[in-house]
Amino acid sequence: MLHRIVSAEARDDYRLWVRFEDGSEGEVDLADLVGRGVFATCCDPAVFGSVFIDEDSGTVAWPGGIDLAPDGLYREVGGRQLA
Repeated sequence: MLHRIVSAEARDDYRLWVRFEDGSEGEVDLADLVGRGVFATCCDPAVFGSVFIDEDSGTVAWPGGIDLAPDGLYREVGGRQLA
């Protein structure tokens, strides 16, 4: 089951607040990803702050084709178990 993200907001210290279509919401700490691999460009707080919702996939994304799987974020914020 895919969990679509409907809202997202970059916060200080590379934390990301997300809300899913079922109402689950919370913050995820992404500091361990920043500066690694495709997240190398996100070291700049302005780049990290440019997060948006990819309408096709229903997940968070950044310019340059960077995105995160919504199901992993769903588990991180304490959403219901996956079916």
